[in-house]
Amino acid sequence: MSTSDSTVKGKFNEVVGSMKQGIGEAVGSEKLANEGAAEQVKGHAQQAWGAVKEGVHDAANDRKPAAHAEAHDVRERITSTAQNVKEHIQDAFGERKAS
Repeated sequence: MSTSDSTVKGKFNEVVGSMKQGIGEAVGSEKLANEGAAEQVKGHAQQAWGAVKEGVHDAANDRKPAAHAEAHDVRERITSTAQNVKEHIQDAFGERKAS
């Protein structure tokens, strides 16, 4: 699993927010404590968003080989069908020429 920028920034904001909150509570600053708590919430949200992005990225990478194989199979079926149509048309016109 890769670590996204959101996850790293989120962890940073969580740690900084925790420190601000602790300092604010230690010195009796409600404003600083509240800012710290808000920054922690922001950090948690960023980490959650990072986890979503990482999960989507990982799922897409896990799916790539199967998607490539499926795309190859579809191309093969399309070209095979086109060849069959061509041969069918040639046969139909060949029968008419022979008649």
